[in-house]
Amino acid sequence: VQLQASGGGLVQAGGSLRLSCRASISMFSLHDMTWYRQAPGKQRELVAGITSGGRTDYADSVKGRFTISRDNAKNTVYLQMNDLKPEDTAVYYCNADRRPFGVFWGQGTLVTVSS
Repeated sequence: VQLQASGGGLVQAGGSLRLSCRASISMFSLHDMTWYRQAPGKQRELVAGITSGGRTDYADSVKGRFTISRDNAKNTVYLQMNDLKPEDTAVYYCNADRRPFGVFWGQGTLVTVSS
């Protein structure tokens, strides 16, 4: 099982990035997918999630700015991030959850937002 996150980079405040996480996982459509992030010196936090049924949820800090989506045909989950702020700087991780069968993590992609 492998979750490959990509799309991170350096962007100015107010800019946009689109993260992708491609999962080499069977029955991808049955997994709940979540983006987390971890800033330096801080705990990992949930950013956005999308269930197998398509229901989405967001951290208050990103509501209205970030959009999570999934393409089950491509085994990929996306995170569209708009109006980025310096406090969004973090390593972003994707997570695939199909408990009790398994929970899987990607390697992370770094997002840096300059002021």
